[in-house]
Amino acid sequence: MSRSELEGKVALVTGAAQGIGEAVARALGAKEARVALVDVNPDPLGALAAELSTEGRRAGAYAVDVRDKSAVEAAVERVEAEMGPIEALVNVAGVLRMGPVVEMTDDDWKFVFDVNTHGVFYVSRAVAKRMAARRSGAIVTVASNAASVPRMHMSAYAASKAATVMFTKCLGLELAAHGIRCNVVSPGSTDTPMQRSMWTDDSGPRRVIEGSLETFKVGIPLRKLAQPSDVANAVLFLLSDGAGHITMQDLYVDGGAALT
Repeated sequence: MSRSELEGKVALVTGAAQGIGEAVARALGAKEARVALVDVNPDPLGALAAELSTEGRRAGAYAVDVRDKSAVEAAVERVEAEMGPIEALVNVAGVLRMGPVVEMTDDDWKFVFDVNTHGVFYVSRAVAKRMAARRSGAIVTVASNAASVPRMHMSAYAASKAATVMFTKCLGLELAAHGIRCNVVSPGSTDTPMQRSMWTDDSGPRRVIEGSLETFKVGIPLRKLAQPSDVANAVLFLLSDGAGHITMQDLYVDGGAALT
């Protein structure tokens, strides 16, 4: 992607305070996009906005809980008033709560879906209706390879991500007539705070790469974890003119772990 493709355009990124969302925001900033940073954690969000703005890239921090549809709608309205029309949306905000299905609480299940699925719907709906009126824009949802591969103790996460994949494809079908593309990037194990929260000791990375027969999880054929920047690069490609005839697709960035 050339810098000129995004230069001056407004891109909204959810989950921008850390991990993949932060990497996407930085990558967009490097292309001179005007980045609207959305996250529920205000302190790191503000620090990132200040850093990007110091480097000469216009960035704005919007502390929003994507579970709150009214707050989402108000934030999108504010972004467009303060920064300009949103040309790119990247849904990254996500949470993980693990445990066997028979022990999972209603609250755990609901919380995961409220963020991972309902949040994507609320943000996408608010942005898409504005994009459709202008007949311009692109949307990328960051899901997970767990959306298509069963994982032990990850039922809520996997199911919520599967829902967002199909939602994004349906959105892409509806918006195609308006010239708006909607795609999915599905990472595998990526070196983020969420991934590290699942490790119990320093052997965590090795065990993920090698896989686990006991949990029916294959390893990573490329023999390495993804970095957040790997996922950000895939997102930028799908936002770029180079992907101008690509929509309703799901790009796996998992080193071959899903064996698809």
